[in-house]
Amino acid sequence: MGDQGVDTAFGIIYPPQVAIVGFGRIAERPWIASGKIDARPLVTVTLSADHRASDGHRGALFLTAVGRLLQTPETL
Repeated sequence: MGDQGVDTAFGIIYPPQVAIVGFGRIAERPWIASGKIDARPLVTVTLSADHRASDGHRGALFLTAVGRLLQTPETL
C-alpha cells in the first residue's frame, strides 16, 4: 500500500490465510541519534497473524529480521 501513498497498512486475514505483512510508504520522519534530532527515511511495517497458527513472539522476531534486512538492502 505504500506505493499508493498510505503511511500504515493493517491487513485483514481471510481463511485460509494465517498472516499478512503490510508496508507503508517511505517518508522522512524525526529520528533521535546521538542526542540529536534528524530527519530520516522510515517505513512502517505491520504484521497481522492468526494466533492459532503462530504467536506474537514469532511475529516480533519476523519483523525484527525484516527490519535488519531493510537496513542493508544490498545484501538481499
